[in-house]
Amino acid sequence: MTVNRQVRLRFETGAVEAQTHVNLSAVRSDGRYLWIAGDETATIERLTADEIGHPAEYAEHVTFPLPDVIRLPGEADEEVDVEGLTRVGPYLWAVGSHSAKRKKLKREHSDAKSAKRLANVSAEPSRRVLARLAIENDEPVARTSDGHTSAALGRPGLIDLLDDDDHLAPFLAIPGKDNGLDIEGIAAAGEPGQERVFLGLRGPVLRGWAVILQLAPRADGNELELEKVDGDRYVKHFLDVDGLGIRDLCVHGDDLLILAGPSMDLDGPVRIYRWRDAADLKAADVVHRDELERVLDLPFGEGDDHAEGIALLPDNELLVVYDSPAQSRLTEPGVVLADVVSLPS
Repeated sequence: MTVNRQVRLRFETGAVEAQTHVNLSAVRSDGRYLWIAGDETATIERLTADEIGHPAEYAEHVTFPLPDVIRLPGEADEEVDVEGLTRVGPYLWAVGSHSAKRKKLKREHSDAKSAKRLANVSAEPSRRVLARLAIENDEPVARTSDGHTSAALGRPGLIDLLDDDDHLAPFLAIPGKDNGLDIEGIAAAGEPGQERVFLGLRGPVLRGWAVILQLAPRADGNELELEKVDGDRYVKHFLDVDGLGIRDLCVHGDDLLILAGPSMDLDGPVRIYRWRDAADLKAADVVHRDELERVLDLPFGEGDDHAEGIALLPDNELLVVYDSPAQSRLTEPGVVLADVVSLPS
């Protein structure tokens, strides 16, 4: 794979102080705009291209706090861990990881304290967000002038529904970095208000099979409710992506592009697969390896440069953003470099 070029993403001081630019977790292109999110805040970021179609830089950074437009399950200042963004018509969809978290070790801690921290797992309810943000004048708003509303999934939430799931319930209390439940991608297809929403799971990976959930969220005021899909509130698709988990999803025509990488704390491999005609699915599916096209192998570093999000650009190109970027991507204060690669025709 050849990187065609690199694009500068320029962030303002507040996002730099929050470390958003080095913790990128979701991205979606939208004409001249780039919607982006980090995993340490409860905000969505918008950057503007210097040239539509062939940008060298996205800048003019604006931050939009999610509590301004939707009701969050946690406190307003708690991290949502937004891991996926997608755009359909007047709506920008966002999903949090829904994952539990194990405390990190710190080098200065004693062995006893480190061991104690490793036993500390928190449920992180603030991450349990599935939201549809109404966009007006290129900004998320609670309600547009023509009646489109922002809404978030109410009760029962996704975790409630998965609590008795044969495959996923055993993984709900396990931290995402330990192959527990961890949502890391969202894609939506269909007409606005009738979307088919796909959620990619980094974990669990079940004996080498990755999982994608398909939902049909519908708004009732400022809340989303899940209509039935194939007789249930969600359906599960199991995919053989060479033992990897799902790191992002992106609709490309009738297909789904899948960014896949390790489910646990490893560097690689990182690949993009094409799942043909998936965007129109309405029933559960088991997708064997020969039903998927491995279209790209992406670079990864040692302890850094982890591809976290993909976004379509014109001319069959794909923008790739990285979490924990290598030092070579941090060319000046507030700037991080993203890659642009070509999709095979």
